[in-house]
Amino acid sequence: MESGTAGKPDGGAEIGQLLGRVGALAPVIGAAAGDAEQARRLPAALVSALHDAGLYRLLLPKTFGGAEIGPPDFFQVIEAVAKHDASTAWCLCQANGCAMAAAYLEPAVAEEIWGRNPEAVVAWGPGKAEAVADGDHYRVTGHWSFASGGHQATWFGGHSVLVESDGSPRLGTDGATMIRTMLFPATAASVTQVWDVIGLCGTGSDDFAVTDLPVPRECSLAREDPAERRLDAPLYQFPAMSLYAAGFSGTALGIARAMLEGFKELAAEKTPRLTRHRLSDDALVQADVALAEARLGAARAFLISELRDIWAGVVASGRLSVAQRMRIRLAATHAIHEAKAVADSAYEGAGATAIFAGRAFERRFRDIHTVVQQLQGRKSHFRAVGAYLLGHPPDMTVI
Repeated sequence: MESGTAGKPDGGAEIGQLLGRVGALAPVIGAAAGDAEQARRLPAALVSALHDAGLYRLLLPKTFGGAEIGPPDFFQVIEAVAKHDASTAWCLCQANGCAMAAAYLEPAVAEEIWGRNPEAVVAWGPGKAEAVADGDHYRVTGHWSFASGGHQATWFGGHSVLVESDGSPRLGTDGATMIRTMLFPATAASVTQVWDVIGLCGTGSDDFAVTDLPVPRECSLAREDPAERRLDAPLYQFPAMSLYAAGFSGTALGIARAMLEGFKELAAEKTPRLTRHRLSDDALVQADVALAEARLGAARAFLISELRDIWAGVVASGRLSVAQRMRIRLAATHAIHEAKAVADSAYEGAGATAIFAGRAFERRFRDIHTVVQQLQGRKSHFRAVGAYLLGHPPDMTVI
């Protein structure tokens, strides 16, 4: 089944329109950031504005009312949002990645979840769960964590091990334990607030759980199993992991850009205590700013160049190779760590000014260091890519 994508590798005017919407929302996103951090969730008014702008539907198939944009455009939108608030960008990235599941579901189910509800949000996260086959249903019991944006969710997804009636795991033809993602209304789950963290506080990445919940078979999917993919548009040749890599690296770059621009503004006005010159007149500061621009610009250019080249290739060929997925992993991980280095430089250069809440530094410093601690920021990704480049079998868990 084909979806409605136009198949353009660059997005054309569409990306300009989306970035224009982000720009129009910038005051709203920035003003809500403090409230989101205190409440440990995005404010309802902000969520509504994000829905109105279509920012929760960037990766949703057009068939169900989505924009179905390509990875380069998705990266740019999330990066633009992150310049104003990282938690908002993180929630949007996570929800959009989850929306790609629509390409693997029966159309009637995807229509029920997204098509009939313009403010639909699916959230999920890792956990431990079992799904026991029971006629035309599964009976699901599980506990999952890191459900970013879960307080805005209309549906949850629970990755679950399939088990037989005797409690033994169901095995696939390859002998591996079978895992399916169970989708169920958010009202069916209990949410436990555990998100007491130093950064990305507004994501509200809390736990959720269900006990012996009946889930219709058609409301489950094997994520990224080509045999279950119902839409063959170029976007859905990409695993969600690749889009998460693009979006979360965009989050890191957006944070770093905001901190660097904040430092430039500060340097033009601040004369440090016991000195006679503004920061902007200090030769060491000047060199640091130049190097920060080079690092941030180079990392961003590498990432978006890779995304554009790979996207054009997939549009032309209709398939995504392991080598291309490795390229995304390398460029995204590199961007995250270069962004952290630039953010650290801006924070250190700002001196005591950086420690005060409400300036351009303190919350973003905590956010960037939280981004790096997440799966997408693992330095072990460099080893996995390097091993592949040296001829070792690919580690598919990282791409």
